Amino acid sequence: MSDLPPRLPVLLLPGLLCDARLWRDQVAGLADIAEVAVPDLTRDDSVGALAARVLADAPERFALGALSMGGYVAFEILRQAPQRVTRLALLATSARADPPKRAAVRRASLAMAERGRFAGVTRKLLPQLVHASQVDTPVGEEVMAMAERVGRDAFLRQQRAILERPDSLPLLPALAMPTVIGVGDDDRMTAPEESRILRDGIAGARLHVFTGCGHLPPMEKPQETTELLRAWLTA
Repeated sequence: MSDLPPRLPVLLLPGLLCDARLWRDQVAGLADIAEVAVPDLTRDDSVGALAARVLADAPERFALGALSMGGYVAFEILRQAPQRVTRLALLATSARADPPKRAAVRRASLAMAERGRFAGVTRKLLPQLVHASQVDTPVGEEVMAMAERVGRDAFLRQQRAILERPDSLPLLPALAMPTVIGVGDDDRMTAPEESRILRDGIAGARLHVFTGCGHLPPMEKPQETTELLRAWLTA
């Protein structure tokens, strides 16, 4: 029999137009201590249905990490089954519903995609997702390829789910599990202020800021992200 302790069950939820590639380096880097799964968040058009699908396939209890849209699903998991989540990591996400201006931008992109004008993540859009230093690198290319794999139909479902999500601010004071918050200092999709709101709203939460990083720390700062999650899992 092995004397090694059992590996911790961990779910890492991807963001809009992201697949398992988002968390590839963390899955590998945490393999010695964690049994990591990256659920597919492309098949439903509401956060309620997405959360229910994740929970149906999840271990009885698990640590939960999430980025951006994945955070919206994480909050719904915490509404549906808070007793199953042992630890929480929230990267580049917000508890608040979209303000009117942001919601209008989403509806416009949704309408364009419904008319067949879906371009995924273009080179022009990349600077909104990753730090300027990453745009003309393999990371930038992989972000564009990832969005193409996820595709138009999943994008439509995901945007509908995001638009209809509830405000999760009232949920924050009830969260008692060990929590880490992370955000890039140059995140142009989800302002760092949103992460400070999460830190202040969840008792004992710790905030980590990735320097020289945009919206996708797991890909832009893979080693730093892995180290952050390792500390979170072993504290």
